[in-house]
Amino acid sequence: MSSSPFRATADALAAEAIALQEKLGAGLRTLPEVGDVHYGVTPREEVWRDGKVVLYRFIGDTAPTAKVPLLITYALVNRPYMVDLQEDRSLVRGLLAQGQDVYLIDWGYPDRSDRFALLDDYVNRYIDGAVDHLRQTSGEDAINVLGICQGGALSLCHAALHPAKLRNLITMVTPVDFHTPDNMLSNWIRMVDVDLLVDTLGNVPADLMNLSYLMLKPFRLNVQKYVGLLDILDDRRAVQDFLRMEKWIFDSPDQVGEAFRQFAKQFYQANGFVEGGIALDGEAVDLSRLQMPILNIYAEQDHLVPPDASKALRGLVGSQDYSELSFRGGHIGIYVSSRAQREVPSAIAGWLSAR
Repeated sequence: MSSSPFRATADALAAEAIALQEKLGAGLRTLPEVGDVHYGVTPREEVWRDGKVVLYRFIGDTAPTAKVPLLITYALVNRPYMVDLQEDRSLVRGLLAQGQDVYLIDWGYPDRSDRFALLDDYVNRYIDGAVDHLRQTSGEDAINVLGICQGGALSLCHAALHPAKLRNLITMVTPVDFHTPDNMLSNWIRMVDVDLLVDTLGNVPADLMNLSYLMLKPFRLNVQKYVGLLDILDDRRAVQDFLRMEKWIFDSPDQVGEAFRQFAKQFYQANGFVEGGIALDGEAVDLSRLQMPILNIYAEQDHLVPPDASKALRGLVGSQDYSELSFRGGHIGIYVSSRAQREVPSAIAGWLSAR
């Protein structure tokens, strides 16, 4: 008898079918026990607000030892609680444990009333307003900023326009060169008629943005992970972790139309950091004005912001104190993986303490 090209026997197939049936049966018992999943485990308090935008201060188990506040600016396209997802997956908790005084800007959920807000509003109103509040309340002339992903790009703009207000700047998985060959998302956006898109839709729906990100890895993100869910159906904690991540992925805000138009055209299409041409309220953004110490953290397996897209920062800034830190993982793993919990907060705190 010839063997199957898949080397599967009837007994092996039967055993696999039984195992799958047992997993599904366990899932019927596990899923009703899971209930709603929660995120944002670290206590926090609102310290400043401007409309929908809120500045939070995180409260650790002990008082911070660092005198200079650390402000986290996250991307506009996702909710910022990814940095404090759960107790054992929290960049915020790691930074607090290192003695940092940690703050976070929450952009909220834009609606049609925000349709004509500009990047200038996000940089020179919201980020600058939060920075000024922290400078005033801390008594420090300049604070530390940690910009993540798109939030890092916005932080670079703010630092270039207001360099005296930042003592140290940290960028994490931040796109700088938007035209690297391996940047699939950029290759897509460069082919989009952004004016037609925004003029037609106004604010860009979150579902459209999510679909674009999922299609970067269609099999992995739309099929494989749900097949993998079968393997953990008998593990309540693992199911909770899975659902918590799913909740974050699909809990995305709409994108403000005019700000999206500016970011897509000036950054993705015109590659403005590298080629020049980024201007906010008529003022040019020149990264050579960045003289403060800079730590640039990138992920080696990042499919959204390839390493070369981040590492381009070195050749554009004017700082003589520029450092890079590579992380062995992906765009999301740099916040939530067990390796990230061990390596990233301590690396950030150590770099800051040396300055």
